[in-house]
Amino acid sequence: MRKAVRRIGGWADRTTLAVLFLLSAYPPICLSAQDTLPVGYGTLKRDDIVVRFATDQIAIQVLPLAQGVIRLLAPDTYASLRRLLKTKEGEIDAAAQRAGVLRPTLVMVTFFGVVPQARFSPDDLNITSLGRLYRPVGIVPLSPRWSSYQLDAREQAVAIYLFEEGISFRDALSVSYQDATNDSWTSVLHVLDRERSQVLARAKLNGKSD
Repeated sequence: MRKAVRRIGGWADRTTLAVLFLLSAYPPICLSAQDTLPVGYGTLKRDDIVVRFATDQIAIQVLPLAQGVIRLLAPDTYASLRRLLKTKEGEIDAAAQRAGVLRPTLVMVTFFGVVPQARFSPDDLNITSLGRLYRPVGIVPLSPRWSSYQLDAREQAVAIYLFEEGISFRDALSVSYQDATNDSWTSVLHVLDRERSQVLARAKLNGKSD
């Protein structure tokens, strides 16, 4: 199973990067004043921060879309994710309004089929942060097959999940799907903290050289 997950993970990352590259045709968007971490100085890859785990039928990847996380990614990856969010802004706003959530926490979730006719249940993915269980309050599909809830081997289904505000990506958290739980975000925190310090240092150095 571990070998299957690694093979699927590599294939899916290439597919996702291709989609993000196509989305780069969209114009950049303005960022709010509260996003204080400088843009353009990150060096992390998606593989560095994505949470991966699997069941006997599917593999799952969870990628936080919080600014404090994605601004630590390499500039092209960050820009592509922001443009993706821009293209889905209307659907995200509508889902948040239906749920009565003013500032939802956004997470990209990808399900991969490990076996033929693998079934997945989108609503069964939850996040536990600071002692509280968060269930999705809205889902914006990015893949045509999302509503089928079934995948062939090596097929993927991607969506943006909306959760209530309060999830802290600066602290340890766990992601669960049915009976499977993953708490590897704890190890990611060290990577984020180190990169955050380096981003600030690079930005400061660049400011002095201007």
